[in-house]
Amino acid sequence: MEERRSSREARCASDESRVTIGKRLVPSALMLVGTLVATAGLPATDPGSTGAPAILVPLHVVEDGVPQPIAGAPGDAARGRALILARDVANCTLCHAISDPAIRFSGNLGPSLDGVGRRLSVAQLRLRVADNLRLHAATIMPSYYRIDGLDRVAAEYRGEPILTGQQIEDVIAYLATLK
Repeated sequence: MEERRSSREARCASDESRVTIGKRLVPSALMLVGTLVATAGLPATDPGSTGAPAILVPLHVVEDGVPQPIAGAPGDAARGRALILARDVANCTLCHAISDPAIRFSGNLGPSLDGVGRRLSVAQLRLRVADNLRLHAATIMPSYYRIDGLDRVAAEYRGEPILTGQQIEDVIAYLATLK
């Protein structure tokens, strides 16, 4: 005759799996929170920057995307890849996995970037990177090209986007290649 586990035993097994999952997620979550606090509102870093406050091009949102480029020049996929893989400015791989030999460790809090160029149009990618808060009010992803309506931004970083319009276009150019 088949033995049945008591409801208490089933709860204990379920609790054990929750603890195991929690032990795996807590370090990632703490790293994410630490990075978000440390980088909240960091200014866009552009090697040619004069240190003057950034002038933001208004985003013209159509449905769930921004069809027009933010910068005057087209994005460069190689520069975009460098921004995505870097652990300082954009820090995308803190939350997003990506199949790239240069990445040893990546996060799993956000969706994988593999195939994102197939799933989303360039306009959709642009809005998600520039100002994801417009689409998802409860997102943990920073809005890389937004300076208003943000909480807990250090005084020295207020009024500056995390990425410049050109950097946004570079990131989009690379993401669009990930088919």
